[in-house]
Amino acid sequence: MSDVESRVSTHYSTTNLIDAIRAALEKAGANPDAPDLDDLKPVDEFHTGGVEATDALIDQLSITPETRVLDIGCGIGGASRHVAARTGAHVRGVDLTPDFIAVAKALSAATDMADRTSFTTGSALDLPVADASVDLALMFHVGMNIEDKTRLFAEAARVLAPGGTFALFDVMRTSDRLLTFPFPWAEQADFSFVAPPETYRQAAAAAGFSQVGERDRSEFAKAFFDRVFKRIEEAGGPPPVGIHLLMHDTGPEKIKNYVTHLQAGDIAPVEMIFRRNAS
Repeated sequence: MSDVESRVSTHYSTTNLIDAIRAALEKAGANPDAPDLDDLKPVDEFHTGGVEATDALIDQLSITPETRVLDIGCGIGGASRHVAARTGAHVRGVDLTPDFIAVAKALSAATDMADRTSFTTGSALDLPVADASVDLALMFHVGMNIEDKTRLFAEAARVLAPGGTFALFDVMRTSDRLLTFPFPWAEQADFSFVAPPETYRQAAAAAGFSQVGERDRSEFAKAFFDRVFKRIEEAGGPPPVGIHLLMHDTGPEKIKNYVTHLQAGDIAPVEMIFRRNAS
């Protein structure tokens, strides 16, 4: 693991995370030993828009029970479980952070999804996955922590079968103005690598991908955060189960900075879909 990867892993590591989630579930009135998938949605989809954004991306894809799906940077496994439950496909998740992988396994076991998901610790730049063994690679809010986008796309191309699809949803740079840290993906600038869309397109082309889709989701994100902030205000605070469990004490500041720069047009959550060329 490189020094940057070590810092990224440390950034996301949370002591006793599974205990915190179990306690939050109980406080919310859910069974911590056997929660429903919906009970976990506020915490286990750690990207802009949560499950709404996951569905918005996979609605554009063809996924069957036979599709071999890889979730790159799977976090605690929420998107993996959702895709598996919705489509019947088996989803394999890979994440850099051992704490996240341990929690992903525990939550899949608790929700009876252990036979439809599997999780492995590993780097997106050196995936522990065989060549041409994947039909669909998904990635939700991961590229912001990866400087070498060319290698990222080369790894995705390596594990995808010819004609396979790489679909991602990342926060990207849309201005040259200075960013104010911290953000959900980085406390400091030295392990934040938010890049403009063109960087992704160039890396994809170099790896032998053809682009088949792109969509700026800024307006969706703004409306999503407006709804979230309104619910929190009306309730007098955040719900027991939420992504604040993953962001340490600086969580409110991270979200504030993200939304401020989103509204200013400095960053944008963007979907991109690529197809690996057959040759």
